[in-house]
Amino acid sequence: MEHVPALDEDLKKTLGPATAKVLAEQLGLHTALDLLHHYPRRYAERGELTPLSELADQIDEHVTVVAQVADARLLTYQGSRGGGKRLEVTITDGNGRLQLVFFGAGVHKPHKELLPGSRAMFAGKVSLFNRKLQLAHPAYEPLGKEAGESDAAAAFANRLIPIYPACAKLESWKIAKCVDAVLPSAQEVVDPLPESLREGRGLVPLTEALLKIHRPAAKADVEDARRRLKWDEAFVLQVALARRRHADSQLPAVPRRPAPGGLLDSFDAKLPFTLTEGQLAVSREIFDDLATSHPMHRLLQGEVGSGKTMVALRAMLGVVDCGGQAAMLAPTEVLAQQHHRSITEMMGELAEGGMLGGSDRGTKVVLLTGSMGMPARRQALLDLVTGEAGIVIGTHALIEDKVKFHDLALVVVDEQHRFGVEQRDALRSKGKQPPHLLVMTATPIPRTVAMTVFGDLETSVLDQLPAGRSPIATHVVPAKDKPHFLARAWERVREEVENGHQAYVVCPRIGDEEEPKKKGAAQDEADKRPPLAVLDIAEQLARGPLAGLSVEVLHGRMDPADKDGVMRRFAAGEVQVLVATTVIEVGVNVPNSTVMVIMDADRFGVSQLHQLRGRVGRGSAPGLCLLVSEMHEASPARARLAAVAATLDGFELSRIDLEQRREGDVLGQAQSGVRSSLRVLSVIEDEEVIAQAREEAARVVAADPELESLPGLGTALDALLDAERERYLEKG
Repeated sequence: MEHVPALDEDLKKTLGPATAKVLAEQLGLHTALDLLHHYPRRYAERGELTPLSELADQIDEHVTVVAQVADARLLTYQGSRGGGKRLEVTITDGNGRLQLVFFGAGVHKPHKELLPGSRAMFAGKVSLFNRKLQLAHPAYEPLGKEAGESDAAAAFANRLIPIYPACAKLESWKIAKCVDAVLPSAQEVVDPLPESLREGRGLVPLTEALLKIHRPAAKADVEDARRRLKWDEAFVLQVALARRRHADSQLPAVPRRPAPGGLLDSFDAKLPFTLTEGQLAVSREIFDDLATSHPMHRLLQGEVGSGKTMVALRAMLGVVDCGGQAAMLAPTEVLAQQHHRSITEMMGELAEGGMLGGSDRGTKVVLLTGSMGMPARRQALLDLVTGEAGIVIGTHALIEDKVKFHDLALVVVDEQHRFGVEQRDALRSKGKQPPHLLVMTATPIPRTVAMTVFGDLETSVLDQLPAGRSPIATHVVPAKDKPHFLARAWERVREEVENGHQAYVVCPRIGDEEEPKKKGAAQDEADKRPPLAVLDIAEQLARGPLAGLSVEVLHGRMDPADKDGVMRRFAAGEVQVLVATTVIEVGVNVPNSTVMVIMDADRFGVSQLHQLRGRVGRGSAPGLCLLVSEMHEASPARARLAAVAATLDGFELSRIDLEQRREGDVLGQAQSGVRSSLRVLSVIEDEEVIAQAREEAARVVAADPELESLPGLGTALDALLDAERERYLEKG
C-alpha cells in the first residue's frame, strides 16, 4: 500500500532531502499540508496553446509555456575554443513564436525529441538576445502521443494541465509530481468551515476542493475549488479578527466623558471656523466609544486635508477634561514637531495650563523626541508623571521604559502604516488600565482592505474637505520627450513665488549617500541613472532656473534642530522654495505653499504621490502639482502617474495602488515579515466574500469565542495564520 504522508510530515520523508530543500528554500513549503495549499496559478488546456505574446512583459522571469515545435535547426559554429553545436528550436502557439536554444553536449536529447509538430511544456528564464525573446536551455516535458506512454502523457491525458508557481530549480511539472505524492493526504484534512455554513453557501468539502484545484477534470472543477478555498481564507482570517475584537471587548477601561464647560467647550468656543458635518459625525462616534467601559479601538481614515488632526485633538481634549492624559505617536520628528506646533497654535492660551498668562482651564502640551536636550527632556518626563501635561506628542521616544504617565487615557497613533504593532502595543501598556486607542491614516483604504487588515478596529471615514480648501490641479511633465515642459515647470514655480506664494520640490534621494545598487530585473531607461537627489537639485535650481529665490533643503539626515529651523522659516514665509525628501509627506501644513514639483515621480507609489500632493492647496489659493518623469509614454510607470493626475479621490487611487502591488504588501507583511496567507482570495475582487465571511465569523465567535465546538477551525487558524502572523494579529 502506498505511503500516505501525514499532513504535518516534513517533505523530506516523502520527496527526499534534495527536492524538499528546494521547496523549503525557494517556495517556503515545508510540510505535506503546505504543498497541498500551493495551488496552480493557471491551467493549460489540451488543444489550447498558451499565449506566447505575453512573454515580452516577463523578461528575466521564470515561465512555463505549452507550445508546438514549428522547426528545429542544428548548427555548427566556430568559437574561441574550437567548434561546437547549437540547436535552435522555434515553438509557436498560433499567435506568437519563441526561440529555444541549446548548446554543446546539451543538444543531443532535444534534437531527437523536439521534432516539428511535437508538443511539450517548456520552462526557463525569458531573455532577450539580438532583440528576440528566447529561452536558453529550457527544461521540457513532452506531451501527447509523441511522448509515448511516459508518466507525463498518462498524468496529463485529457486533463487541464496545472501550471504551478515555480522556480529555476524546480519546474512546474516537477512540482506537479511532488503534489501527486502528497495528494492522498487531502483525505485527512480537517474541514474548518462549520457544516451549516458550508451547506448554506453551497460550498464543496475541503478534501474535494483540494483534489479539484490540483487535478481538475474540467473548468467547472476549478471554479468549485476556488470558490470554496476563497471562503476558507476569508473566513479563517475574519475569525482571527473577530476573536481579537471579542477579547478587546472583555478588557476593562475607564469611561471618559468630557466635563461640561471644560477644556473642550472652551476650545470649541474659540474656533474661528465651523467644523464640517463629517468631523462632527466622526467626533460623536469617538465620544460614544470613549464613554464605554471597554477600550475604544477605532481607525480614523480621511482624505488628505480632511481635518483628522482636529478630530483627534478634540478627542484628546475630551479625555483631559475628565482628568486623563492623551499621547499622540507620530512616525517622524518633523511630523511630531509639526503636530506640536499646530496643536499649541490652535489651542492658544489653553495650551499653557499652569503658566503665567495661561488659561485656568488649560493644560500643558509637551513634545518628546529622541533628539531633545536633557533639560527639556527631563522637564517633559516630569510633566507626564505628575499629570501636569495633559497632552504629549512624540516619536518612538514615548515608548521608552523611563516614560511614565500619571493616567494615560487615550493613545492616538498617526500614520498607522509607519509603526510596527509592537510599538503601538508598548505605548498602550503604559496605562494603568488599557487606554482607548484611535489610529489615524491619511492613506484612504478600500473597504475590503480595511475589513481584512484592520478588521479588529471600528472604522470612521472623513471624506469631506473643510470649507476654504482649494482644488489641486495635477499634470505629468515628460522631461525626456519634452524638455521645454520642464523649463516651463520652473517658470510656473517662479510665477507662484512672485505672487507671494511658496513651493516644494520633492526628490527621491538625499544625495550624500552611496549610489543605490541596481536591481537584477530589467528596468526602464530612467532607472539606468541613480534617482535625483535633494542636494544636487537644490544647487542646480539655486544657480539656474530659480536663481535669486531663497532655496533651502530638508531631509531626514539633518540635525533635528536644523530641520526644525528650516520648517519654521518655511512656515514663516522666509524660505520661498523648499527642496525636500518625503519627510514632508504627512502632516506638514503651510497654507501659503501652492505649487509642488515631484522629481522622478515614477519612483514613488500612487498613495505616496497623493499624500505629497496634499501639502499644497491648503489655503485659499488653488494648488498645482507637477509630476516630472523621464519614463516613456507607454510605460506602466507613466500610466500610474496619469492615474494620479486624473483624480483627487484617494479611495479610487488606493484601489489602483492595490491592484498594481502584490496584495501581500497590504496584509501586514511590513509588520510581520511573513508571506501573505492569501493564495486565492483577492482583497479587491472578492469584496462580497470578505463582507459575508466577516458576518459569519462574528456570529460564530459570539456563540463560541473559544471555538470549542469547532476543532477544525482552531486547526485552520494555526495552519493559515502561522505563529508569526498570529502574533501580528494578537498585537493588533
